[in-house]
Amino acid sequence: MKLPSPIKAYFDADRRGGDAALVAAFAPDAVVIDEQQSYTGHPAIAAWRHKAKADFDYVVEPFEIARDGDVTRVRATVTGDFPGSPVALSYAFRLERGLIAALEITL
Repeated sequence: MKLPSPIKAYFDADRRGGDAALVAAFAPDAVVIDEQQSYTGHPAIAAWRHKAKADFDYVVEPFEIARDGDVTRVRATVTGDFPGSPVALSYAFRLERGLIAALEITL
């Protein structure tokens, strides 16, 4: 599957476990919304990702991509140490100037 480079960088860094590489895919003022919580800026995004990885020890495998205006939606199977695993989640990315400006993760 052909992913835009910032989105590919996000999933590659998530798979490798690199917090710094994952955060580098985001704009400095980017916003992540996950489980109805909002995280703004690199420090908050790094803390969110680090905690999620430590708490759930998950792996994400993208399987579908679609464009909807300025949003790129990626569906992915997430398998980890959490109730209901595995689950298919939707990752809605908004890109600006070659970086992720916003990401919302939903069922």
